[in-house]
Amino acid sequence: MNKITPQRPTAAFVGASWAALLVGAITYLAGLWNATMQLNEKGYYFTLLAYGLFAAVSLQKSVRDRMEGIPVTNMYFGLCWISLLLALLLLSVGLWNATLAPSEKGFYAMSFVLSLFAAVAVQKNVRDSAGSKDAPQPGDA
Repeated sequence: MNKITPQRPTAAFVGASWAALLVGAITYLAGLWNATMQLNEKGYYFTLLAYGLFAAVSLQKSVRDRMEGIPVTNMYFGLCWISLLLALLLLSVGLWNATLAPSEKGFYAMSFVLSLFAAVAVQKNVRDSAGSKDAPQPGDA
């Protein structure tokens, strides 16, 4: 398999990715902090965010490893997919059954999904930046 040499991501893309991750996660956490739900409910939603972020980053890394010819077992790859889908399913079930206003449910769902997407983009940027240190960049002499 051909080794893919990534290009260094632009500063604008790196900044936008980090900003989206921070906005999504901080907004989600601020919503939990200010929520009137019980502490065990807050813990449930906090754990889902941590689990979802880890699953999304782990899946992105596994996909990228496979693209670059780095071995990833089918079991681990499958667990990454199951974990990500399980985090989304658990959030959906939790919000469906929550005694929250529809706008609050949408708030948590959107900030959760934004955080997951941004975590994948940040992981990609970190990987591309690390992999491009040795590769010549456009404009290098």
